[in-house]
Amino acid sequence: MVHNLDDVDRGILHLLQKNARGATAAEMADMVGTSASTVRNRIEYLEEGVIRGYLPEIDYEEAGFELHLFIVCRAPVAKRAELAQKALDLPGVINVREMTTGTHNVHIESVAVDSEMADETLTGIEDLGLEIVSSQIINEYHVQPFNHFGEDLFED
Repeated sequence: MVHNLDDVDRGILHLLQKNARGATAAEMADMVGTSASTVRNRIEYLEEGVIRGYLPEIDYEEAGFELHLFIVCRAPVAKRAELAQKALDLPGVINVREMTTGTHNVHIESVAVDSEMADETLTGIEDLGLEIVSSQIINEYHVQPFNHFGEDLFED
């Protein structure tokens, strides 16, 4: 089901992306020009499909995982979904993306406390039957709210 989002919905999504934990319904209501009860009702509606969950943004280095890896793999198309799902069970794997085009069709993000743990993850990926095309250590990871979800609705 596709949700038809209006400016209030997009504004709420933008504010939740910026600070889901700290944004109160009253503050969001002031910013999007509606009531706090409307914001709560809209969030409830958006949680029926648009909002898939609330996850903390973790500083893995602060948590003791010094290495943050990005691994590009190749999988047979017929086994891509199965292998991507199995990769999630490997130690340190935090994110797996399946690509529908190109030969580099599985992208894996992983964290490790040291090079030994990173090697275990890489070996596990190969043992699944994925071909590792490249692996890099991520230096910095930058994230921002998707600007089409209401950034234009607010003044700086």
